[in-house]
Amino acid sequence: MQHPSRLILAVLLCSALGGQAADNMPRIEEVLVSPPAVPSPISRRTPATVVVHLRTEEKIMELADGVRYDFWTFNGSVPGPMIRVREGDTVELHLHNAPNSHMSHNIDLHAVMGPGGGAAVTGTAPGHDSVLTFKAMRPGLFVYHCATAPVPMHIANGMYGSILVEPAEGLAKVDHEYFLMQGDFYTQGRYHDPGLQNFDTEKLLNEQPSYVLFNGREGALNGDKALQSKTGEHVRLFVGNGGPNLSSSFHVIGQIFDTVSIEGGSAVNHNVQTTLIPPGDASIIEMTTEVPGTYLLVDHAITRAFMKGALAQLHVSGPARPELYHGQAATPAEHSEPVTTHDSMAIGKRVFTQICSACHQGNGMGLPGAFPPLAMSDYLNSDPHRAISIVLHGLSGHITVNHTGYESQMPAFGPQLGNEEIAGVLTYVLNSFNNKGGSISPEEVDKARKGQP
Repeated sequence: MQHPSRLILAVLLCSALGGQAADNMPRIEEVLVSPPAVPSPISRRTPATVVVHLRTEEKIMELADGVRYDFWTFNGSVPGPMIRVREGDTVELHLHNAPNSHMSHNIDLHAVMGPGGGAAVTGTAPGHDSVLTFKAMRPGLFVYHCATAPVPMHIANGMYGSILVEPAEGLAKVDHEYFLMQGDFYTQGRYHDPGLQNFDTEKLLNEQPSYVLFNGREGALNGDKALQSKTGEHVRLFVGNGGPNLSSSFHVIGQIFDTVSIEGGSAVNHNVQTTLIPPGDASIIEMTTEVPGTYLLVDHAITRAFMKGALAQLHVSGPARPELYHGQAATPAEHSEPVTTHDSMAIGKRVFTQICSACHQGNGMGLPGAFPPLAMSDYLNSDPHRAISIVLHGLSGHITVNHTGYESQMPAFGPQLGNEEIAGVLTYVLNSFNNKGGSISPEEVDKARKGQP
């Protein structure tokens, strides 16, 4: 049961913010959905009392493949669900702390104009409930988070989400809306160390996260979980940054944002390449997906994207748009004389040194958590011919190499490399780095290039 003084404070806060009019308005139960989905746009043009139920739950989930973490959550997800209300609404927020929680939790909503953003009246022990009532007075996209001491630890464990206060006139219709939040995570193990990882206070204090992630998990929005659009459609992204420490230089590689609401407020910028989102802030981003393909959503502090996990995908389907985007690589040179095994190995070593070693390293060991090893690779040795298609056409999505998961983003080298070069580099790798040996012929590459079995 909530402490009487907290109930009194909640009532006083409601009264101070105009909540006394709530009895004259219709009551609407907010339907919450898991990110990256968002609640439906608001069509009504009059205020209502919106009832929102959030629960705080501590649960072990995967941070990355094979890496587990004890997350602290709102409604069991990181981030918590996006709340969607209208300017002028009265929000009646019910906060329940799960009985098996180890910690007391509360909520600070940046959309609240009142002490602590609601944190002052929502301190909730395990198994208890609290109620906060406030009026949504200003439109914008706002962050909410737990503000129980130690505040940085609660946020770093995943306790954040967003609340959208639509302007009274509503938002313009778009084809797709998605919700994502960036967060930095501090584990005692290094990036991709397997098993259950504990929270690391020292890394938190030094602001040196092991992971920087969208939606609480590496690959949460990749592969079959990627965001979707079609050519010519309009996409609205609600992007927040839970922090607790790092600012986000949010960027979509290959896109220019039509509009960006600066810091989630009323000021709007146009034709933006990258937008800064500080911790505890948010932005509404709109863009038109003109050209088909896979686009990468990143924190353009780019090491975080490719070596700490801050990478998501937007898949755009539809017909090619050569009038907007078209490229043709130089025609690969081919040898007029038959290529011997010795020649093939020499060609392959050159290609590996010039191209492959940048990611997979000169010793073939790759970079932990970023680029899979080619050395002693069970993935390569189990099916060498599969590698032909990968080099030709690229690879995007999840793979497991030597019992470790990777979110692969290998570009296609078919337009750049000739059949002898691809055959050579694969032959070189198969006969190097303690792999099992074997050879790939230019004829095999040519068949794969033509789609022949």
